[in-house]
Amino acid sequence: MSESYAGKINRKLVKKQRIIDAAAGREPADLVLKNATYVNVFSNELCTADIAVTEGLIVGMGDYSGKREVDVTGKIVCPGFLDAHIHLESSLVSPGEFVRAVLPHGTTTVITDPHEIANVMGTDGIEYMLQATEGLPVDVRFMLPSCVPATPLDESGAILDYRAIDSFYDHPRVQGLAEMMNFVGVINGDEQPVEKIVAAQAHHKKIDGHAPDLQGNDLNAYIAAGVYSDHECHDLSDAIAKLERGQFIMIREGTAARNLEALVPLLCDKYSERCMFCTDDKHPSDLLEKGHIDYIVKRAISLGVDPITAIKVACHNAARYFLLNNRGAIAPGYLGDFVVIDSFECFHIEQVYKKGELMFSEGHLKGFPIPSIDPYLEKRAADTFHVSHLSAEDFAEKRPRGILGMVAGEITTVDAGYSDRIDVEYDILKIAVVERHKNTRHIGIGYLQGYGLKRGAVATSVSHDSHNIIVVGTDEQQMADAVNRIVEIGGGITVMEDGSVLGEVRLDIAGIMSSGTLVSVNASLEDAKEKAFSLGVSHDIDPFMTLSFMALPVIPTLRLTTRGVFDVLQQNYV
Repeated sequence: MSESYAGKINRKLVKKQRIIDAAAGREPADLVLKNATYVNVFSNELCTADIAVTEGLIVGMGDYSGKREVDVTGKIVCPGFLDAHIHLESSLVSPGEFVRAVLPHGTTTVITDPHEIANVMGTDGIEYMLQATEGLPVDVRFMLPSCVPATPLDESGAILDYRAIDSFYDHPRVQGLAEMMNFVGVINGDEQPVEKIVAAQAHHKKIDGHAPDLQGNDLNAYIAAGVYSDHECHDLSDAIAKLERGQFIMIREGTAARNLEALVPLLCDKYSERCMFCTDDKHPSDLLEKGHIDYIVKRAISLGVDPITAIKVACHNAARYFLLNNRGAIAPGYLGDFVVIDSFECFHIEQVYKKGELMFSEGHLKGFPIPSIDPYLEKRAADTFHVSHLSAEDFAEKRPRGILGMVAGEITTVDAGYSDRIDVEYDILKIAVVERHKNTRHIGIGYLQGYGLKRGAVATSVSHDSHNIIVVGTDEQQMADAVNRIVEIGGGITVMEDGSVLGEVRLDIAGIMSSGTLVSVNASLEDAKEKAFSLGVSHDIDPFMTLSFMALPVIPTLRLTTRGVFDVLQQNYV
């Protein structure tokens, strides 16, 4: 029998009375961090006092006794860190495994946009992620995908208009509408993107932006439409132009894009209140070797940023922006989310608390239950490939096709002309995007220069944003073998030569995430990279991450969709 309203009020009354009694010192707190030197984000200084926690909330700072007392003399206590924009799917592991990776780094809240899985499974993908993150010791909040698919040019697993996502705004962990990538549509006043903005505002929700290098009246129109933030700033002038017009700036330092160094001048008294940190995409090796938001804080401090400013940007500013008013600070009534470090100089994380519960200490992470997922959703996530068996003839093409010229260290491309054949000696490879959601047999074919492959083929079902299968190879049979292998294993990454698998990462959840551990996925991923390099892939290219962006038709200059080579700047097929 469900609890009555009066019962809920009575239960909450008892808890509130306990909080008040502990705050007043009439009864011991559940937890007290004794002699704590803590970051005060309101006065922008280090303060020293006992920090008392009851019922998961900070009840006060001062002189307290507790049922459990932990002496943190000589340490620095920070509020738990918050990632303002991330796609959890980019970690290539399940949400529970992601939490295991980031909690030891002091992350206690993340704001995720599940548009990767939504492009595969539609609203079922959003529901899958909501269930998979319920009750985890990192609080996962959601921004609803605004661009599924990213553009009308894509063939994704679903098309989500404002009606499809509207009911999700009632979920208590949904904060708003995620990155509005279709800034062209917004500026032009196109009905579908503007409908989504209007609907989000009707629910009094935040709307995040995605508008690299937008200027002048176009920028004014984009912001006037109701877009509150941007995480795509890669230079200072772009960021300041947006900040001066009222947008909040998410300073991104992830795997695919690293903007901190260029934007570090924002972290000063004049601008820092409008800034927060995010990672956007964070791959397994980065999580294991560098960390998460703590890595950005350390890097900012090393670049000369005041440590307290860096901490404040890492927690308080994002919490205020997203109206998460009970986190991001050490003060009465805030969640007992703490990160205990040795010093600002070393920034070694010794302990992490979530709602007053010690979750990480001395290199040990406390276990936690993994949420259960509706069997229907689990089955849907395990069966997302609908592709007929392919042969070399499916990749045969005699007509000249555009050449995507890769740029070392970047995900942009240049127009490298045309070709009608593979020429390994001149690094002209064939590339294809195979529609995998509805068995349409649509295969876009082009050529690729700068990848370096000398033998075999590389294929992946991580292909932004629609996550069709993208393959590059030195002949058509190698390409067919690689695509068939991706379908056979239910999604992932494969490196093949002459029908043999050399390296492989299985991504059994919607073809974009693995149910394995982060360590095992990373080991498979790094092994597959080495196998790709052994076949000639240039070391200036990430064999899989860079390839995965070749199908996203919002990044200049040439991209490949299931319909062929597309010129992003001219907005036409070539």
